[in-house]
Amino acid sequence: MIFGKIFINNFHFIKLLSIVSLWAVQVAEGSRAEYVTCGSILKLLNTDLKLRLHSHDVKYGSGSGQQSVTAVDVTDDNNSHWLVRAAKDETCKRGAPIKCNSNIRLQHVSTKKNLHSHYFSSPLSGNQEVSCYGDENGEGDSGDNWTVVCNNDFWRRDTPVKLRHVDTAAYLAGSGRTFGRPISGQGEIVGVSSQYGAYTDWQSQEGLFVHPSDLLPHQQAQIIHTEL
Repeated sequence: MIFGKIFINNFHFIKLLSIVSLWAVQVAEGSRAEYVTCGSILKLLNTDLKLRLHSHDVKYGSGSGQQSVTAVDVTDDNNSHWLVRAAKDETCKRGAPIKCNSNIRLQHVSTKKNLHSHYFSSPLSGNQEVSCYGDENGEGDSGDNWTVVCNNDFWRRDTPVKLRHVDTAAYLAGSGRTFGRPISGQGEIVGVSSQYGAYTDWQSQEGLFVHPSDLLPHQQAQIIHTEL
């Protein structure tokens, strides 16, 4: 009788161990999820300059006078988070991988404004200005739309992409120049005419990547409990 209980308990333990091991594998795979998805919040690294795309409630003193966009070398600045959204007048399903050569908006999480460009000159290098634009709900205009230029089926997290502005065909880039006060040391972000120019590659970095098909830990626990 005791032997039977031990056998049953061991059976349940082995089954639990198998389920937990499977869950651990799924979590590990989730941490290496392949794609950037609609609704994800991420940071974007310029792979040449090693700077992250950044914004803040500081307006340009020239050009459009809109909210400035810069690049920083620190990894833990909350002003470097961007929400991946559907392009204006388009839709995307939350958690769906972003297709290469499709259009998106990047909304600055802290200020709710969208990454934007237009035919103004940038303040340091005289390239095309890149700013943040939109109302308190993050609604702007077609100047907020960017095409994700890549050679795969979808925007992979481990592969650099280029971002081409839909209205002007300029590519998001760093200029290699840095600002003085009040944003000392931050890099200038611009639009350039050629994707083959310097500093046009961007790769996803730290963030929250949305995958609705993934089971949450508490859902996994419910499955284990039901199995036992």
